[in-house]
Amino acid sequence: MIAQLLAALLATTGLPEGQASAQPQASSAESEQAVRLEDVEVTGRRLDSLIQSFVNEVAAPNAGRGIARWDRTICVGVANLRGDAAHYIVDRVSTVAEDVGLTPGAPGCQPNLLIVATDDGNALATHMAENNKRALRMGGSGMDQGGAALRRFQETDRPVRWWQVSMPVDSETGQRATRIFGECRAPCESPMDYAPVINTFSASRLRTQIVDNIFRTVVIVDVDDINQVSITQLADYIAMVSLAQINPEADTSAYASILNVFADPSIATGLTEWDKAYLGGLYDAERSQKNMRSGKTEIEASIQRAHTRLAEAPQETDAPRD
Repeated sequence: MIAQLLAALLATTGLPEGQASAQPQASSAESEQAVRLEDVEVTGRRLDSLIQSFVNEVAAPNAGRGIARWDRTICVGVANLRGDAAHYIVDRVSTVAEDVGLTPGAPGCQPNLLIVATDDGNALATHMAENNKRALRMGGSGMDQGGAALRRFQETDRPVRWWQVSMPVDSETGQRATRIFGECRAPCESPMDYAPVINTFSASRLRTQIVDNIFRTVVIVDVDDINQVSITQLADYIAMVSLAQINPEADTSAYASILNVFADPSIATGLTEWDKAYLGGLYDAERSQKNMRSGKTEIEASIQRAHTRLAEAPQETDAPRD
């Protein structure tokens, strides 16, 4: 089963035309408690400074590229988990994907997001890297985090680890905007036969029609290290790290985020307002600016809007910590 799912996920070497769908540093001295988005003023730091620090800490675009996200559809597959747990994770990740505007796939689709449970995460990650290296590192410029990151993916013990492949694409046509090693157009004689062709519809020094899309993600869950969290916390953590490019070494201890759940399971029962605002900003971003900083700026603006909504909403007494 797992071999078939891995083969299906890793066999794709190009950008699918129509992807099948399926199912800041530690807290400041002013506050030792993780900051909730709705309570950021109590820390004594400016709201925009807190937001900028959170986004800078969490976002992990590939070198020289903009922040990537999934485009239109996502197909979730789970291997090596009991049926009820697997179905719940597929349904929950698909629901979060739908909340940010993606279309979850129908049962039986070919997964482009594969979640694999194992009792030896290092061994499985190493096996995948050694036997499917070209699928994990396709050779195109800016498509992954690089060789050093792949070694950390194999060697760093974590309850959940992930590897993503993204693709620079022409937003007007959906075609690849980077050369893939070994591919060419006939007759494969001129250097131009090996380069992608991009038809520019509007010349501008400030705007671009090239965007970055995630199109393959592998998530490895080490079952020996997840006993302290609930299935909902696990599913939401997976949703956060698979729907966005998240730095696995980010220090988000100053914030009430699902990313801290393995360090402190009481921090959140699921995605927090920080997390939802981050994902909302990512999928609301226009991504047409050449300035790579603009993608982060759009996410920061979304978190600002989320905070404003929370501040204006009627306050409930004895509300659970988010």
